[in-house]
Amino acid sequence: MIEASGTDPATEGMATEEMALEPAKVRSPWVVLTSTSLAVFAVFLDTTIGFVSFPAISASFRSSGPSTLSWVLNAYTLVFAALLIPMGRLADRVGRRKMFLIGVIAFTGGSMLCGLAPSVGFLIGAEMLEAVGAAILVPSSLALVLQTFPREKIPVAVAIWGAIGAVAGAAGPTLGALVVSNLSWRWAFYINLPVGIISFVLGRTVLPEGREAHPGRIPDPVSIALLAGGIALVTYAIVETNSWGWASGRFAITVSAAAGLLAAFLVRCNSVPNPLIHLDLFRTNNFRWANAAMVVFAIGFNAMFLGNVLFLTRVWKYSILRAGLAISVGPLIVAATAPFLGKLAGRVGQRRLLMPGGLLWGAGGVYLIARATTSADYLGTYLPAVICTGLGVALCLPQLSSAAVQGLPPDQFGAGSAIAQAVRTFGSTFGVALVIAFTTGLGAADVLDGFHNVWWLLAGSGLAVSVLSTRLVRVGAPVVASPR
Repeated sequence: MIEASGTDPATEGMATEEMALEPAKVRSPWVVLTSTSLAVFAVFLDTTIGFVSFPAISASFRSSGPSTLSWVLNAYTLVFAALLIPMGRLADRVGRRKMFLIGVIAFTGGSMLCGLAPSVGFLIGAEMLEAVGAAILVPSSLALVLQTFPREKIPVAVAIWGAIGAVAGAAGPTLGALVVSNLSWRWAFYINLPVGIISFVLGRTVLPEGREAHPGRIPDPVSIALLAGGIALVTYAIVETNSWGWASGRFAITVSAAAGLLAAFLVRCNSVPNPLIHLDLFRTNNFRWANAAMVVFAIGFNAMFLGNVLFLTRVWKYSILRAGLAISVGPLIVAATAPFLGKLAGRVGQRRLLMPGGLLWGAGGVYLIARATTSADYLGTYLPAVICTGLGVALCLPQLSSAAVQGLPPDQFGAGSAIAQAVRTFGSTFGVALVIAFTTGLGAADVLDGFHNVWWLLAGSGLAVSVLSTRLVRVGAPVVASPR
């Protein structure tokens, strides 16, 4: 690949701009990472534990119809996706520590109200409050990590941050099954309370404040409304595909309306002096290509995760607890290897890990296509595949996260982090919708065909991640300009 000369524009921004920090409150970067990671663990754990809790919640509210109950899962996703970017931008403006602590309060309070919910409507409203808190604290937590660590340490810090989220998400089914079967679905929400309290107390003590060095006007409210509305509509369309159908008129109308709002948002960002997002961010090579790879990865990752849970429980007849334990090998591999791989990425660049990582990750899907049958075979079929995918995730997910944000200008840490997480959330929602479409209504004769489609999606996304990662350059490395 011919590489461009000079340095990455965002890297230059990091060198020339200073963040507005409170030096007296600055602590060890690792203490900051620990503090913020506690809340992030709770958020990503909550995202997947809901799938396990859903049957028990449905049984508690039998009088509610299926369409109403579906919003127990969908309301959180919708609000979280719509608010990530506005809340990340707001964190840059008013203060990342302040917004992080507000987010922890909202998320923890929402979790408590979910556990106390007397009705489905109350539960849905409480989950929307939870989602608001999550949308605030996720981008502000990563922004706090970025502003605290020196640039050369960012790959390993973001690798650990991303690995914590991956482990939490994958641990959700096992922990959820244990909690729901031994206590009740309400405790699936109550377990967030001690984590939230500890995170808040520790955060008040150790987190430094940080915000834009040269704040101007508050981000354009019209831009916020256009973006939130557009993302909410496209997310709504995706989560309703199981009832509407991909080719339905309702789906087409909703997606068209979303596209119109998002197009208006882009026009607005180019025409106002205080846009919600500075579109120049996407002219930065690594930010653009890492986010493109991230959306593809997120589609495949969530398709793999949900698809394998469904395969183990529906086809191999595993209990949800046994399925969670079977899957746990993957997140354990991620947790064990991510810090080392983050250090390695800091030395050699993310691209050298992502290219083989995508292929290895996709190979897990190909192996399942070749070996999996309706007869359970954990050691010979599933274990080799989950080892491949676990190593692939460790090579890909943290490196994509760090490649996307490593070169951000300091004034854009919150907004850039939020964009990266919003892209991941959109891919996650799309991946889950595809799995539901592939696996709903399967009979005994064609049950494997649906899961083959899931695993082909995994294989294709792994290949796409490898191809897209060839466009990345090492931040700060000398490069040679491509002829135009």
